[in-house]
Amino acid sequence: MTAPLAGIRVLEVGTMLAGPYATLMLADLGAEVIKIEPPAGDISRQVGDSYFASLNRSKRSVRLDLNDRAGQEALGALAAASDALLVNLKPSAIHRLGLTYDALRRWNERLVCVAITGFGLDAGDHPAFDYVIQAATGVAALTGDPAGPPTLPGYSAADNSTGLTAALGLLAQIVSGRGGQVEVSLRDVMLSQLNYHASAYLNAGAEPQRRPFGAHSYYVPAQLFPTADGYLALFITHDGFWKSFAGETGIEGFTTMTERSARRADVLDVVTTALAGDTAHSWEKRLRPLGVPAAAVRTLPDALKLAPDAVVTAGDYRLIGSPIRIGGYRPGYGPPPRLGEYSDSPAE
Repeated sequence: MTAPLAGIRVLEVGTMLAGPYATLMLADLGAEVIKIEPPAGDISRQVGDSYFASLNRSKRSVRLDLNDRAGQEALGALAAASDALLVNLKPSAIHRLGLTYDALRRWNERLVCVAITGFGLDAGDHPAFDYVIQAATGVAALTGDPAGPPTLPGYSAADNSTGLTAALGLLAQIVSGRGGQVEVSLRDVMLSQLNYHASAYLNAGAEPQRRPFGAHSYYVPAQLFPTADGYLALFITHDGFWKSFAGETGIEGFTTMTERSARRADVLDVVTTALAGDTAHSWEKRLRPLGVPAAAVRTLPDALKLAPDAVVTAGDYRLIGSPIRIGGYRPGYGPPPRLGEYSDSPAE
């Protein structure tokens, strides 16, 4: 099967994670991604080879100095022969380097320009790294035990989410058949992902609460629970799940979602007591056949052992493959590019 995005050429002026992750998703679906790097290369090359490979497989690299005339002319030539340009830099740098639709439309009226920033293309250069955004938008305040400090999830949730959103915006504008400017900010993406929390506050004044074991605001029981060995994630969202769970654990009562929500503390007490009678992995084996959403808390190495199909080879690297499965299509994962390896004839 022809790759879904075959024939689409995307230019990337991206650093570290959000931008490169967006174009990685597109490259996995068959888009030709040309990574435009400064003379010293994307700073993520300095983090480590495997880090760089995880975000830049299957791309081509062009080394351009966009601060000089020759670099700008080369950028224009590439833009003339491309469908989109995606950039994540400070807003001042995006404007100064001419990486907007207004600056590039003279080369290609149909070019889609996507700008990933912290707070907006015209909102200034406030520092906007992933963890800073999680703190600034209320995500960190919702995470962790109420008796302890706010915390972070341990991976780049804001950058990854923004990359996916930017890829969606880029494709939406290409499908429209029109060139133009698309903006995606880390702040807006993370506020959007707090959807039902924000709605509860904006419409009823209910402020989000940080709950023990990451408990859900509405569903009970839906959180982590200690067991005889390890922790179990349980996510019971309706009465059918509860009936199956209660039958396996011997718990009586609390048959409706309304009652379980109203008597949260009582429900959590009986569930915690019941789950203490077996291990997390044993509970998972007992509950899953019943259709009850439950999983033992695993480390990444343990999770990868159970998902060998998620691991692919790209050049010399073993990486996590595309999460998008399309019938009849299997991505071909190429190695990450050497710096400037495509610079000899970038506009071809």
